[in-house]
Amino acid sequence: MFVAASTRNFRDSNFEDACTQIIDLEFDRLELWLDDSGSQLTTADVAGDPEAFVARYREATRLSPAAITVAHDVSPDVLAGLAKAAKQLRVTQITLPASEVGTPFNSEIERLRELASVTAQDGVRTSIRTERGKLTEDPHTAVELCQAVPGLGISLDPSHYMGTPSPDAAIDLVMPHTFHVHLRDSTADSLQVQVGLGELDYSRLISQLRRVNYNRALSIELLPELMQDLHRPLELRKMRMLLESLL
Repeated sequence: MFVAASTRNFRDSNFEDACTQIIDLEFDRLELWLDDSGSQLTTADVAGDPEAFVARYREATRLSPAAITVAHDVSPDVLAGLAKAAKQLRVTQITLPASEVGTPFNSEIERLRELASVTAQDGVRTSIRTERGKLTEDPHTAVELCQAVPGLGISLDPSHYMGTPSPDAAIDLVMPHTFHVHLRDSTADSLQVQVGLGELDYSRLISQLRRVNYNRALSIELLPELMQDLHRPLELRKMRMLLESLL
């Protein structure tokens, strides 16, 4: 396992500046956050011309890319472009959001089967994020989707299970299907708190991941809307040091 930082942490900066700030905080891997409603990187920036984006990436930073996460649903054509960029960057996994609660289960299976088959053509795996308000807020549903869609995995964000009656059981359930991990400090009442004030047991989480032979990224993803700009660099540094001390 290794620690990475998402460019979402600096979504108010352009992509190049976000990379510079991540380097300054002594990370050596990053995760790309794509959001068509933001001002940093959109899916069109990457999927529109994968080769041009890869050149831009290599010009911007020498950091190793660990993963790609998309903030919203995308069409199969757009995802195909993202997968081509991922392949050239040697990124093996793309995270997509699940559909909202209330979406018919069979419809979601059909959507995810199509998307997973698109990325598989370039040797890239698709995973869906555990998130409140989405079908994956129920860990049983998240697992059932993975079982119904060949090659589909889960991007585990344990913060979204902290307010459930049994967060440890929820995490245990999805753990065997986990392809990627997003982390921040959280409590049952707050999705994000300062590092050290949360209730998530990182030591236990890492032990669980080791039991299922997880050997990929622990990606730190602070939510800018829940933390002031001046506090984020310090919190990122503290979080990196905490995780690295446990690995």
